[in-house]
Amino acid sequence: MIVASLPATRAAEAPHAPALRDDELELDNAGLDAAVTAAAARLRDQGVGRGDVVGLLLPNRAALIIALLASWRLGAAVTPINPVLTDAEVAHQATDAGATVLVTADGGSPVEGIAGVGVDDLGIGGPAPADPPPAVDVAPTDLALLIYTAGTTGKPKGVMTSHGNIDAMTESFIEHFSFTADDHSLLVLPLFHANGVVLGTLTPLRAGGQATIVGRFKADTFFAAVEKHRPTYFSAVPAIYAMLTALPAEVKPDTSSLRLVVCGAAPMPAELIAKFEQRYGVPLVEGYGLSETTTASSINPVEGLRKPGTVGTVLPGQQIKIAAENGAEAAPGEAGEVLIKGPVVMQGYLNRPEDTAKVLVDGWLHTGDVGRFDEDGYLVLVDRVKDMIIRGGENIYPKEIEAAIYENPDVFETAVVARPHDVLGEVPLAYVAFNEGATTTPESLLAELAGKLGKFKLPVEVLVLDEIPKNPVGKIDKPTLRKLPQTAGRAG
Repeated sequence: MIVASLPATRAAEAPHAPALRDDELELDNAGLDAAVTAAAARLRDQGVGRGDVVGLLLPNRAALIIALLASWRLGAAVTPINPVLTDAEVAHQATDAGATVLVTADGGSPVEGIAGVGVDDLGIGGPAPADPPPAVDVAPTDLALLIYTAGTTGKPKGVMTSHGNIDAMTESFIEHFSFTADDHSLLVLPLFHANGVVLGTLTPLRAGGQATIVGRFKADTFFAAVEKHRPTYFSAVPAIYAMLTALPAEVKPDTSSLRLVVCGAAPMPAELIAKFEQRYGVPLVEGYGLSETTTASSINPVEGLRKPGTVGTVLPGQQIKIAAENGAEAAPGEAGEVLIKGPVVMQGYLNRPEDTAKVLVDGWLHTGDVGRFDEDGYLVLVDRVKDMIIRGGENIYPKEIEAAIYENPDVFETAVVARPHDVLGEVPLAYVAFNEGATTTPESLLAELAGKLGKFKLPVEVLVLDEIPKNPVGKIDKPTLRKLPQTAGRAG
């Protein structure tokens, strides 16, 4: 397999070419292969083998990628876990994925029954293992990656991504962007998302290039990293571009190394794209995809016609169809549900055959998004069928927040909707109707939620209603809620 065997292949072809670095570690190809081999030996000694799952509970750092590649060397899959999740949320993902071990910063494990392995125990930079494990010959259908998406039923679910999916996605990116060994990714997106793993790291490595992981994004230091490392591209979300565009006018960085930047995860206003490009002189290409399609399915071209306000043309090797309400293909220019087909489409949701059957029909992934093709064949996203909130690129499903709110016995009804935000795009806002005699306040409810939900999922505010509005069939009427005054105090 191409991607799973990258460390050994690159080390054999160009042992001293740069490969991977972060603030603490800098590895050429030979060094990367040695680090992966050492880490694989340590994971093997912990009982990890073919068919197992390794949880990666780490912030953005090179060790995460090393542990991922080491797990693949053993024939195991990985599930990267957001390090800001609560212990309960970590436990759900790790146990649902069936993780054998958790790789953590200090070797501790917040999940009972699952052992922790510390980064310092992976043997990175140490002597070569006396008995290095042989590389397992994985098949295209073997599970490689379990990315967890926010769940419409209140719990995140694991997207099963195969080695074949990853090979197809990296090949598609390389062809679309014409990536070569000269390309260098600056990684700022989280490595618990497919974008960070696949586009930010594995794609440049497969192309023969390199990746630099800069850790947590900070607007006031980001361009210093660009000037220091001289990347050729980076991928980010609209919130990051908004913060970079809002930097003081005296900030005039050297961006000459960048030949493109990529935006995904949430719609980006055409005006913001123009402001970024005009200020920094770098083409910004917007695209569209899902965890279920390994990363992306359409992106604007770097060369040729770029159309802000669209998410570009279909990527090589994939198909996109617009389905009308009756299921037939929509007429040219007509809006309908976006359906995607190709070798990047996931195998399904882990242990959720019914959920899988709902979205995978005759090989087509039903995205739940509404779009249309314009006269040039560029995809325009019209709306989202689902109620998902996209906060600075982070997908948040209201159902998960609502389920946590309902754990408070004083709550009669609740509904969570998106509140517009100038930088983050959207943030979650909770409406609550309390039972008579309730003593819970909006402030105390938010304090409770802080122990149940990751910080990025917390509502920015709780607004109290006497009654949550309903539609004629008795379901909570979220369109009406979105029209209410989104201000502090008792609403409505």
